[in-house]
Amino acid sequence: MGVMSGPYVIRGSVSLPEAELMWRFSRSSGPGGQHVNTSDSQVELRFDVAATEALPEVWKARALERLAGRLVNGVVAVRASEHRSQWRNRETAAVRLASLLAEATAPPPKPRRKSRIPRGINERRLREKKQRGDTKRGRSGRDW
Repeated sequence: MGVMSGPYVIRGSVSLPEAELMWRFSRSSGPGGQHVNTSDSQVELRFDVAATEALPEVWKARALERLAGRLVNGVVAVRASEHRSQWRNRETAAVRLASLLAEATAPPPKPRRKSRIPRGINERRLREKKQRGDTKRGRSGRDW
């Protein structure tokens, strides 16, 4: 089997720690013909978010909070079984985990600052509303 293609970068200089990844292989449903019954091509990749040393503390706290629904005892699991070869499934799983963590550790978005509406614009809007109302009022043939 070839070498895994490089460290999977989460963001910046932080990447998935090879040593902390727990792999599990099992038989996969899906394509593969007769070969499928004998090969363990489905990949389950598990990563202990709670115990990892690879993530900065701030990131870790963020990830634990955001992935709360997906974690089982602080461990996040990713499955891949769409390819016929185990190796490609491993790639897929690792990339998926990396992007999942990248999303979960991203800094929170900046709070939105309300923009001021210039007074002139508001006044113009009110003027136009009034005009429109007058036009409509003028349509009912009574004189007010």
